[in-house]
Amino acid sequence: MKRAARPSTLKSLASACVVLLCCAEMASAHAWSLTVNAASRRVYLHVGNGTFEGNNGTVNLVQVAVPFNLVGNGAAQAMTSNSTQNISLQGDGYNTCPTPTSQVMIGASYRRSNGGNGPASATLSVTSPANLVNAAGDTIPFSQISWTVSAPGSSVPNVIPAGTFNGGTQTLATVPANRYIENCHTYSYANSSVVAAGTYNGRVTYTLSSP
Repeated sequence: MKRAARPSTLKSLASACVVLLCCAEMASAHAWSLTVNAASRRVYLHVGNGTFEGNNGTVNLVQVAVPFNLVGNGAAQAMTSNSTQNISLQGDGYNTCPTPTSQVMIGASYRRSNGGNGPASATLSVTSPANLVNAAGDTIPFSQISWTVSAPGSSVPNVIPAGTFNGGTQTLATVPANRYIENCHTYSYANSSVVAAGTYNGRVTYTLSSP
C-alpha cells in the first residue's frame, strides 16, 4: 500500500492527499496540543513530510506487501512509510515520531486575531474512496485500512484519534482558535479477505477547514 502526503496552507482551507496501496510563533513546549500566538486568520495542515506554515510538494508513501501464504488469513499487516518527518515542525525540536519508517506525523493549526475575526474553531477531516483498485479493476474496501495514534510523553496522544477509513468523509478533530495539534499515525491492513494478486491503489485526502 502507498500513501502520499502533500501539505498545503491556505487562508481558510488546507488539504493533504494520502495514497494508500494495498500491497509560527509559540510558547516553548513539546508539540502535541499547543497554544499558538494569535495572527491573521489562517489554517495549516501537514501530513508526513512538510514545511512549517508553507506549501510542500513532497509525496510520501505508505505500503504493505502481503506474503502469498498469508493473503486473507485475517492477520493484520503493518504498513511502512517513506516519511522522514520525525521532528515536530513547531520549532521545539521534539521527536514526535521516533520511527517515521512506520509512522506518519499529522499536524494542524488554526489561527485568528485576538479580535475574534472568523469562527471559533477549524475542522480536521479525512475523505477516502470506497475501494482500493488494481490495474485489472479488482477492489479492496477502504475499510480494510485503519490507523492507531501515538505521541511519546504526551498526556493527549489521541488529540487526533485512531480510526478506520469508511469510504467517505470522517470528521477527526476540532481545532480551537490559536491551537496546534499533532500526533503520529501508524497504518495497518486488516487482510481479512482473499483478493486477486496485484497492486491496489487508493487516495485519501485530509482537509482542515474553517468557513
